[in-house]
Amino acid sequence: MKSLFHFAFNVRDLDVARRFYGGVLGCAEGRSTDTWVDFDFFSHQISLHLGEPFKTERTGHVGDKLVPMPHFGLVLALPEWQAMAERLKAANTEFVLEPQVRFEGQPGEQWTMFFCDPFGNPLEIKGFRSLDALYAA
Repeated sequence: MKSLFHFAFNVRDLDVARRFYGGVLGCAEGRSTDTWVDFDFFSHQISLHLGEPFKTERTGHVGDKLVPMPHFGLVLALPEWQAMAERLKAANTEFVLEPQVRFEGQPGEQWTMFFCDPFGNPLEIKGFRSLDALYAA
């Protein structure tokens, strides 16, 4: 078994968070209290706590674009990535970086998209034809 990650961060409204992480992203809800809620983030645990989200700035260079730093995200097999892109588009998600391929034809070829949750927490979702290419140099 591989290790799983846990990431805890702040959101301003748990009901809005539930609609986004549960409804839009399709994450199953876990335990919760009046001040936090856990989600199964594609077999990893995220804990959303009431509070002020961390400060981000568009300082990360992705090609000729600047993306929010810090950010977190997910790596999916390409068919699941494509389904997620369609799900986000259907939910009228505002993208920081529209779904696209980068490094096409090169080692590490990947599809990517950046967007923020309703509180400004930035996420990147990557897709690969083969997850074995994730660390290709």
